Amino acid sequence: MQKNLQRKVHVIGAGISGLSAAVRLANAGYEVHVHEATQQAGGRCRSYFDAATNLTIDNGNHLLLSGNRHARAYARSIGTEAGLVGPSSAQFPFVDLATGKRWQLDLGDGRLPLWVFDKGRRVPDTSLSDYLALSPLVWASSGRLVGDTIACKGTLYDRLVQPLLLAALNVDPPEGSAGLAGAIVRETLLAGGQACRPLIAREGLSAVLVEPAIKLLQDKGASVQFGHELRALGMVGHDISELKFGDDAIVLAPSDAVVMAVPPRAAATLLPGVKTPTKFRAIVNAHFRFDPPEGQPPILGVVGGLVEWLFAFPGRLSVTISNGDRLVEQPREELARAIWNDICKAAGVQGDLPPWQIVRERRATFEATPEQNALRPRTVTSYKNLFLAGDWTDTGLPATIEGSVRSGDRAADLVLAMRQA
Repeated sequence: MQKNLQRKVHVIGAGISGLSAAVRLANAGYEVHVHEATQQAGGRCRSYFDAATNLTIDNGNHLLLSGNRHARAYARSIGTEAGLVGPSSAQFPFVDLATGKRWQLDLGDGRLPLWVFDKGRRVPDTSLSDYLALSPLVWASSGRLVGDTIACKGTLYDRLVQPLLLAALNVDPPEGSAGLAGAIVRETLLAGGQACRPLIAREGLSAVLVEPAIKLLQDKGASVQFGHELRALGMVGHDISELKFGDDAIVLAPSDAVVMAVPPRAAATLLPGVKTPTKFRAIVNAHFRFDPPEGQPPILGVVGGLVEWLFAFPGRLSVTISNGDRLVEQPREELARAIWNDICKAAGVQGDLPPWQIVRERRATFEATPEQNALRPRTVTSYKNLFLAGDWTDTGLPATIEGSVRSGDRAADLVLAMRQA
């Protein structure tokens, strides 16, 4: 395609949603310009060198599943799907710190949830009827509470449903949106083991999901500008006509499009009248420079303690604690020692507190309640050439990497549809 026939698109924001849109459009032959307000790409999904541990760590620990079609397709499009690694089948080891009991949930590798019929593969001390009792959640309305849809108690809830939904929703499950929880259940437990194999970016989120995308874009002639914050939009009728970046401005041609993949607060400022979530929840991640013991699984579910998920990386043990507002003001070393105590119990290790880092993301995700879910905007806007992307938009999922990529793909597809209109 000749340069003068290329359609042009400006992607505002170089987080995962913006990058996924930019890559999709660059691969479709668009002239792509990415504008990022900060000095790094990836948003909340990035890696950086940490002097306290002398390691490259992730801003947050993120788990993908083999059924995350959009996220895997994005990684495939930038040539890094092999960097998402995990066990060959959907097996999830768990430990209960309160009782010391250990077990493994084995979902197999099929397309149907036949594992629920096998006592040896289910959560210990649960019956088939316990799983059937989750059925009201599967197609629940997004306006209902999880706590009004299923019984939030019992062995299955404590050992599987609560950890799964807490990680996905980042709120205490009973107060979460049943519709969002149902989407998670449909795409994981109900989809069989083939969709549930756990995957992590062992070499770091930036190395697998961010840096290769930037390189691909640049190789295709796209521009990626950092420290280039959009300050205002110029509007003419039902079109965005100008992008104002403070000291410079870009006048848009009638065929140009804009994908706005910025955080909700920035979107509300730039686009008055757009609905966005207004309440958010924290996630706490902790990283410890410590060689995982031999046989330590890549991911271990932890119940009955402060820690929820324990990740094993080369030379590092890391944990995630969702719904972490209660921990954001706790003294850092006190919190690190409490977490390390849980790690020692969960991983069966001993030792003084190793070099550590605590990462507290205060506004990690929107609050996945019915009230806040109802505030999520659609991808389309009142402007014909402006589309929204981000895990906080109406993706049908909670704030996850899969939701981020899905939003970017959707925005890109709408830009592509403009060309055919």
